[in-house]
Amino acid sequence: MAASVSAASCEEGAGDDEECRDEAAALRLKMVAVAAILIAGAVGVAIPLVGRRRRGGGGGGGEGASSGGGTFVLAKAFAAGVILATGFVHMMHDAEEKFADPCLPATPWRRFPFPGFIAMLAALGTLVMEFVGTRFYERRHGEEASAAAAARDDTTALLEDGALAGIAAAAVSGDDEKQDAMHIVGMRAHAAAHQHSHAHGHDACDGGAVYDAHAQAHAHGHGHDHGHGGDERPSQAHHVVVSQILEMGIVSHSVIIGLSLGVSQSPCTIKPLVAALSSHQFFEGFALGGCISEAQFKNFSALLMAFFFAITTPIGITVGAGIASFYNANSPRALVVEGILDSMSSGILIYMALVDLIAADFLSRRMSCNPRLQVCSYVALFVGAIAMSSLAIWA
Repeated sequence: MAASVSAASCEEGAGDDEECRDEAAALRLKMVAVAAILIAGAVGVAIPLVGRRRRGGGGGGGEGASSGGGTFVLAKAFAAGVILATGFVHMMHDAEEKFADPCLPATPWRRFPFPGFIAMLAALGTLVMEFVGTRFYERRHGEEASAAAAARDDTTALLEDGALAGIAAAAVSGDDEKQDAMHIVGMRAHAAAHQHSHAHGHDACDGGAVYDAHAQAHAHGHGHDHGHGGDERPSQAHHVVVSQILEMGIVSHSVIIGLSLGVSQSPCTIKPLVAALSSHQFFEGFALGGCISEAQFKNFSALLMAFFFAITTPIGITVGAGIASFYNANSPRALVVEGILDSMSSGILIYMALVDLIAADFLSRRMSCNPRLQVCSYVALFVGAIAMSSLAIWA
């Protein structure tokens, strides 16, 4: 008897509450959901990008434009908490529910922890993709960087020749000017030697801003030839790859939650999801927008990535509403596909939150040398994680 009831529920489809089933009301709510989620996602992803432009980041600002302010560091910490909670609390839980569904045969789906295994493979795959993608990006732009470096070297050589000529002229004109010039040269040499000998010592925080500026300029000039050079921060190529992989992980999950809402014919199910998914998309958009901003994309590329994220869930809802009459969300094939995609997205986002966002910022010299910023960043991290986790009550 129980087996026949279970089989019937698996064949009927979405499993909506029959007492609250109303296709017309559900369709109206889906239209509201499309508009609300589209606006929430667009606003969330736009905030960091607009903030970058106001700081003068344009399309290719420097490091100061992308992460110079403490507010931006706190926003990144909040976004890291959001992404971590999305992977652990939302996606992993959804994947476990799909693979544990009674509509799936017990063998092999409930005899092996597929969600964790697939998430692990996705995390390892993300590691490989980041390495290969960063190397590919650096090689692709290597010729441009080499030409620019050669031009800079030529300019530097000309300036050095001019400086030597000026020093020689000063030597002819008088002994006082010669002494001043030699004194300046000696001061610069002493400062360079002092920075070199103490940059990685126990006083790394002292004069850290000067050293960071020098290291950043050196990495910018030679990063395409020597990887990260002397800079402890990831290269722009790494930020580009991270933002693209992060969008891939978020978008795959957005499609699934859009389809799930779209195929539902129960207003009782859709109503709480509208507000919950709007907040969900806002937080995810904010996190993604921060990564896009840090990657320093050109304006068109950044706009394209933001637009693609904003429309993904509304498109999923629209497609789900179109196939609701014949789509069976409880079919074994649908459950397996959704479970695999959720598991992959979970692994990608957990890896990126822990490695590319939390570890990269919280273990940096800037964070360790600023206790106040460190404490505030930890608070922002936990607030982001808790806020996103709390949405799991409704969605």
